[in-house]
Amino acid sequence: MLQLATCEELVRPLRLAVARREEEPLMLRSNIVVVLMLLVAWSSFAGNTAAANGPQDRTPPKADANTIYRAGVTPDRIILTWNGDPATSVAVTWRTSVATLKGKAEFLPAPHGPIKSSSATTAKASSQALLTDTGAAIYHTASLKKLKPGTKYVYRVGDGVNWSEWFHYTTPPKKPKPFSFIYFGDAQTELKSQWSRVIREAYSDAPKASFMIHAGDLVDSSEADTQWGQWHAAGGWLNGMIPSIATPGNHEQKTRDGISRVSHHWRPQFAFPTNGPAGLEETCYTMVYQNLRIISLNSNRLIKEQAIWLDKILSRNKAKWVVCTFHHPMFSTDVARDNVSQRKAWKPVFDKHRVDLVLQGHDHTYARTGLKTPPPEWTKLANLATGANATDPNSGTVYVVSVSGPKMYNMRAYDFFKRQREKTQLYQVVHIDGDKLSYEARTAAGELHDAFSLEKQDGQINKLVEQRPEDK
Repeated sequence: MLQLATCEELVRPLRLAVARREEEPLMLRSNIVVVLMLLVAWSSFAGNTAAANGPQDRTPPKADANTIYRAGVTPDRIILTWNGDPATSVAVTWRTSVATLKGKAEFLPAPHGPIKSSSATTAKASSQALLTDTGAAIYHTASLKKLKPGTKYVYRVGDGVNWSEWFHYTTPPKKPKPFSFIYFGDAQTELKSQWSRVIREAYSDAPKASFMIHAGDLVDSSEADTQWGQWHAAGGWLNGMIPSIATPGNHEQKTRDGISRVSHHWRPQFAFPTNGPAGLEETCYTMVYQNLRIISLNSNRLIKEQAIWLDKILSRNKAKWVVCTFHHPMFSTDVARDNVSQRKAWKPVFDKHRVDLVLQGHDHTYARTGLKTPPPEWTKLANLATGANATDPNSGTVYVVSVSGPKMYNMRAYDFFKRQREKTQLYQVVHIDGDKLSYEARTAAGELHDAFSLEKQDGQINKLVEQRPEDK
């Protein structure tokens, strides 16, 4: 058995060194250092051995989440978004402690060798304070403008003293080329421990993805800063390289004075367009990426006002493809969660303009329709009474409900859903190439669950081609 040295045995060389300190001062200093190191090692080893073999086992201390996710002087929670033309600009947001009141970004075309910051362009950030349950923080947003289409850039953020690492970001080309994006349903719970593997698995399948869509309920408690910290930690440096497009869920809402509003965390940490209806800034908005128009709708409030706005946007749309995202599904996977008023307000607009794809969350299950879906008047009562699902021949939109986090609900099967699954975490990769849109849904372990493609047809609704895993 290993014998522990006593303090006397360790200190003896020190006493001998002190006795001849006048003759060998260098040896004295050397022995003091050695003995101190031995004392520290002995103390640590003896303590650990006693804890392991003694009557009282020691439990490791639990990390304090408030401390872990508290803001510091170095930039964190770095995330790319768009609030302008994606071909020539990108916005970057980050967080610091209140010790840093101002921030800036530096960027330049990505070199093939070492980066020379002296050649970088500087973009000043707008900064705002945010008081949270982990303390006060400052959120900074800088817009990188006058970018060249189809160009890879490097950028970093900081205050001139404390800097982040350099990140890569590539602008889309002038003329449309094939591209992919990733879509996630609710992340919501166990974000760092369990949702992290989903976003990373998705990245492994689509490392060149142009952006990521989050269909609401990014977190469980809208005002819990530690949960936002976990969400950012799960995405990590991916958020700083691949822009995010997020729409708010019911768990991003905060009710005050009887009125529901988006969490006060939302706008400081994201920079989305403010081109939606008044009162819904950065929650209802639209942008165009190459030949794709992306529309975020806020399914929590002002439903009728958004229907009017949506009709105007789509009436002027010139993009080949249209993808809408919002949180509460048009057709729920459970009768108890049917969103009747929303469907009656929005579905006629989708049908009128033949929206291609709608990406949703909320139900914590997976379901995907074909091109024929029930009319707006469809209700849970009519469905239960007839036992059949009447479909609308004028429809031409594919609706998807998905979940990426570990929180699960039960579901009910409906005939108009072409694919359904419960108790499964999924991510989706969508690829657009000219007149063809390809879609894949994969489980958290990367297994293909659902696949289809849409093909444009002049003057007609899209052609849907089923490509289920069993058919491959």
